[in-house]
Amino acid sequence: MEMERRDFLKLTAGALTYALATESTWAQTAKVEVQWLGQASTRLTTLTGKVIVIDPFLTNNPKTPPQYKNLDSLGKVDVILVTHGHGDHTGDVKELAARTGAPVLGPAGLIATMIDLGWVAPEKGVRFGKGGRVNPLGPQVTITQVRAEHSSEVTVVDPVTKKSTTYPGGEPCGFIVEFENGFKLYHMGDTGLFGDMKLIGEYYKPDLVMIPIGGHFVMDPRDAAYATKEMLRPKYAIPIHYGTFPVLRGTPQEYQGALGQTTVQVFPISPSDKLTF
Repeated sequence: MEMERRDFLKLTAGALTYALATESTWAQTAKVEVQWLGQASTRLTTLTGKVIVIDPFLTNNPKTPPQYKNLDSLGKVDVILVTHGHGDHTGDVKELAARTGAPVLGPAGLIATMIDLGWVAPEKGVRFGKGGRVNPLGPQVTITQVRAEHSSEVTVVDPVTKKSTTYPGGEPCGFIVEFENGFKLYHMGDTGLFGDMKLIGEYYKPDLVMIPIGGHFVMDPRDAAYATKEMLRPKYAIPIHYGTFPVLRGTPQEYQGALGQTTVQVFPISPSDKLTF
């Protein structure tokens, strides 16, 4: 009996060692995947395979590649985040939420309007505010809402009369997503330059920023470069929200030129490109 017990303990210890080694290997190789789909639309995959979609605007997005205009191409979606109410950020929220059953999270006033309009089922709309932290994917992934300097309205056009009606869309925001390994992504939504970007940089310390550079409605390349270099100071930056419509004239080349000498690694990727961190 004693021999059997010792053998059992050895086997158990061996299995435990193997399990720990496997987990260690997984922890070293698993990465955060970031896929940009044009404008502000982004698909994130966490280390444990959870999928977050931010600002889905694909079917009518002139820069989204054709294969991604079919929302089924996104695969499973666990959470939808929306930064504000403008159509180039909310265009596919209703359809994507219906197809996937994913909860929709965003500024309290915006989610209330989406529920009232029937875009989001009441039990699937999660309202929270700036500074609020939520964990819709479990305790290992934290999503924090932060300030953005912009506007937010929801405009609906009647398909028959073509008459438009505009509803309140709450206050615009950005999101900081902290992943299982502590990596922090700051999706800035639509924003102009504002002083509290320095606070966001110092307090949250984002590793990667997805930063609008198009100008007119958002920061232009010079503003975005100042925010990146002097205020946020991330390790990495992905320029977004440019080239989609004529007024969004800023380019990644202008952004990089305005940055000059910097330790920030800029990824001027194209819609549908994926990066891992």
